[in-house]
Amino acid sequence: MNIFATILTYPAPSANYRGESEQNRSVIQKVTQGRFEYAIMSPEAMRNALREMLRCYGLQCNRERLHNEEQLAVSFEDYPDPDKYADDFLFGYMVAKREQVPKKVISQRGGFQFKRDSVLRMNLAKALQPYRHDAVFTQSPLTVKNPNSPWQNATTSAPLHREMSLTAFQYPFAINLNDCCSEDSSQEKKRKEWLRYLLKGISELNGVAGNHARSYFEMAPASIVIRLSDSVVAGYDTYGFREDGSFPEVVDGILHDDYPGKEFYFGGQIVKQALDDCVKKQLEEKSVNLFRMAYQTLDAVAETVTGQGFASSAL
Repeated sequence: MNIFATILTYPAPSANYRGESEQNRSVIQKVTQGRFEYAIMSPEAMRNALREMLRCYGLQCNRERLHNEEQLAVSFEDYPDPDKYADDFLFGYMVAKREQVPKKVISQRGGFQFKRDSVLRMNLAKALQPYRHDAVFTQSPLTVKNPNSPWQNATTSAPLHREMSLTAFQYPFAINLNDCCSEDSSQEKKRKEWLRYLLKGISELNGVAGNHARSYFEMAPASIVIRLSDSVVAGYDTYGFREDGSFPEVVDGILHDDYPGKEFYFGGQIVKQALDDCVKKQLEEKSVNLFRMAYQTLDAVAETVTGQGFASSAL
């Protein structure tokens, strides 16, 4: 069985999904679709935020992000071990230099997995509306030398040019639940717990991109559409949210019996605002699961696939 989902965030102005700077200009990363450019956030950034959230939840994680280095940096607790560390199991890894793993470690584990695919598959978060070439200008202050201070920091003032965008983002993810199975009952119980925490983390995803000193953009779902199915493909446009918050391809497909309604879970603003009462009644008659809050949708899916939700219990 597979989980296929598309999340739509709330819209907000932000510049925290930026790429490399050109002199003092912070440039938003973009992708072109048709005639327009759309701001994007990488799945790597979202996965990194989820790793940090799992660590905050108290799960044992192998990789830790280091924030006081001159460049992006991480450290590891141990050699990769998907049976011990939640992040090694959920997000995968690759040992770049196999000779770094001692033969003793390989023999102690009865073999060693040098690379592992991610259980969680994600794609780029793409802006719902095109980039409009908005920008803001600020200025960093001149630091005046203080005879009573041991340092001065910046010796000059500089204008700062930041590209900005006001938009919501949508992004898909998928999970093959067969990857969470194990012949060892205790190991399978642990994997289900990790999966439950992962779905909880997605329900309140935050801290995804950089530039947090200036920008705040939540990646938690305002709306979510989930398909829980034996199909190995979602079978619809996984970037199907429209600017009004609707998801017409899936809604129309369910109403015309293209998809089995009982496989679908809708939650958040799409239920509260985008669907009118007549359509909601028709979807309910097709056995679609409707929730007013997005986190309730993920909680219901967690309960279905792991036997326990996260919203009504203390994890």
